[in-house]
Amino acid sequence: MEKYRIQDDLYEYVNHEWLEQAVIPDDKPTAGGFADLAKEVEENLIADFNEMSEKKQFPNDYLKRAILIYEKIKDVKKRNKDGIRPALKRAKKLLSLKDMNAFNRQLKELLLSDYPLPFGIYNDVDMKETSSHALYVNAPSTILPDVTYYKGEMEEQGKSMLQLWSQVAKQVLSYTKLSEEEIDLFLADTLKFDAIIATLVKSSEENSDYVKSYNPTKTRTVSALMKPVKVRKLVQSLVGEVPSVLIVSDPRFLKGFTTLFNEENFQAYIHWAYVLDILGNTNLLSEELREVGSSYRRALYGIKTISTVEKFAYQTASNFFSEPVGLFYGEKYFGEEAKKDVYDMVDLIINKYKERVKKSEVLSEETKEKAILKLSTMVVKMGYPDKVDPVYDKFFFDEEASIFDIACSLKRIAKEDEFSHYKETPDRGKWVMPGHLVNAAYNPFSNDITFPAAILQAPFYSIHQSRSQNLGGIGAVIGHEISHAFDNNGAQFDENGNLKNWWTKSDYKNFKKKTKDMIKEFDGIQLPWGKVNGTLVVSENIADNGGMAVTLDIMHDIQDSSFEEYFMNWARIWCLKAKDAYRQLLLSIDVHSPTILRANMQPRNFPEWYETFSVTKKDKMYLAPTKRVIIW
Repeated sequence: MEKYRIQDDLYEYVNHEWLEQAVIPDDKPTAGGFADLAKEVEENLIADFNEMSEKKQFPNDYLKRAILIYEKIKDVKKRNKDGIRPALKRAKKLLSLKDMNAFNRQLKELLLSDYPLPFGIYNDVDMKETSSHALYVNAPSTILPDVTYYKGEMEEQGKSMLQLWSQVAKQVLSYTKLSEEEIDLFLADTLKFDAIIATLVKSSEENSDYVKSYNPTKTRTVSALMKPVKVRKLVQSLVGEVPSVLIVSDPRFLKGFTTLFNEENFQAYIHWAYVLDILGNTNLLSEELREVGSSYRRALYGIKTISTVEKFAYQTASNFFSEPVGLFYGEKYFGEEAKKDVYDMVDLIINKYKERVKKSEVLSEETKEKAILKLSTMVVKMGYPDKVDPVYDKFFFDEEASIFDIACSLKRIAKEDEFSHYKETPDRGKWVMPGHLVNAAYNPFSNDITFPAAILQAPFYSIHQSRSQNLGGIGAVIGHEISHAFDNNGAQFDENGNLKNWWTKSDYKNFKKKTKDMIKEFDGIQLPWGKVNGTLVVSENIADNGGMAVTLDIMHDIQDSSFEEYFMNWARIWCLKAKDAYRQLLLSIDVHSPTILRANMQPRNFPEWYETFSVTKKDKMYLAPTKRVIIW
């Protein structure tokens, strides 16, 4: 008798042999699926980096600068000699701020240099008018991954996590010139400041409804609510004018801001910023500090060891020069034949989506027209961009400086560049992901979908796989990203990416009901590592549902299609082995469902699943017709 039946557990049936044999690398939280492809990409590019470094031959000046960073990090002897000194030199600026007046005088410098601040301000596309930019005001992050760890049933776990964090912070601070008494004071103030932040900011679940982060507020109101901070002076210095309105991401945080940041708490803020700044930069210091500083994060993820110096050097260099590295990867490893084939698949899926919308029995003609318009104007970005973002032409640095100082200078250049575009029309040609990233995305503010070259590999896609397998892999992922245009967030943006209601009242009411049905389908599912929050993961589940619906529809049009191959490759792409600590963390903060549920839940909503494998009420992967959800 078979241990696994496909009718009971598609995920285990397809993946059990691999899951039994697979080993998670000591420096990673996962293996399988996306992680294995990312590992292969990393290995290829490290080999390329080493060859460039040895031969001193570079395809362009961007890669030459990236290799310089790569070599700097690999120079362990120099980093170890510098020790913590570069971080102390930088953090000295914080200790020089004796009062609120000094803070305000240095505020622009602090923001552009990426010091920890009691609030954030950044320039981005205006959600309601995407042909222009807006300044957004947001809240700082908590030390723990989510505010739910500070109260309720997660509180005890949160306390133990904070205790671990405190131990790591104390160990790092022991490398500074602070006395033991000063270290204890700095840590007590940091935890006190963090505890106040936790009472004011949104949870991951609240942030997943990102439309609610758009709260236009008069600048004079923001200025009054943030009175210790010279807001008007700051924005004037950043963009050359004081806009009449600022976009507030979290009104609750703004209203409580002065309970966090005031004269009485000023010293606590300085200590909080000092501790976070040093702790957040340990990876660019000595190897000893890189190991100590990462131990809290590694405990959260269940990771045993830090990555090798070579891997870390590659990761850092490719992060700073991500688009040039992605362009290099795409040109070298991504074939034109594959590019054309996937483009054809995208066209096929978009056209089938239009057909499904036209045939919808629950949408009015008015809403159908708007949805089809959105599909017709959707831009497809495939593989890698044609050219590198101009910001990389500014990424120059002192080659004799420490890697720590180089990293700080590049972050500042990026920040200055961000604010320099405030008065310009946003560039819709920008890519949200580099070509060497194993991922895909939908951008609601420009109505485009991006498929980096790195994800266009087996099992997601291969010209050697059958059409059915490719539809169950990259096809469903393409459909997934298209469906984000019509998930609970994306559905609130029009064809130009503007936050605008294009639905009739009754249609939107029906859509919200189906969204609630999708929440209910996943909410409270008990897994060995915790419960699923249906609200947190609903947008991604709607996208999975739409991706499966449209590609199953296409399967009926294909001669010699195999629904068996389709469903089995769908399960294969979600194959993942992960550390329990990492799985628990994802349940709290990740908007995606656990991969076992992505593989097993969506097929139950579609008749093809039952017909293909003769699934009946007696089988575990049966779902009563009244509980099945198909949104698009």
